[in-house]
Amino acid sequence: MSTLRNKVQLVGHLGNDPLIKTTSTGTNYSVLRLATNDLFKNKAGEWVEEVQWHTLVVWGNQNNTLEKKCQRGTKLMVEGKLTYRNYENADGVKQYVTEIKVDNFLVLSESNGAKEDSPTLPDENEDDLPF
Repeated sequence: MSTLRNKVQLVGHLGNDPLIKTTSTGTNYSVLRLATNDLFKNKAGEWVEEVQWHTLVVWGNQNNTLEKKCQRGTKLMVEGKLTYRNYENADGVKQYVTEIKVDNFLVLSESNGAKEDSPTLPDENEDDLPF
């Protein structure tokens, strides 16, 4: 008997800097937006790029890595599952939300201003070089 699974894999760029929040019970979480794109030809034969935005929810210690290595523009591969929830807004209207609960992720490339502490080399004068 086969097992049916709820699994999503996405590769895209972060649309916002990670903002880590804490629940009342002390669990860390963050909500991120990930942009993916698709390129296809329309009926007129023209190439069209379509961007999709996905809402990611990251729970627990994975947020430590997100905070250190990721910011807006970082390219990520994420794996997780689709989740659905609903709530009533201030006007009493029921709102439906689709999110991806991230199980794991891989940083594929850092954006230009990555937060990781990278060593910098001191400026050297050419006269000080030994060759």
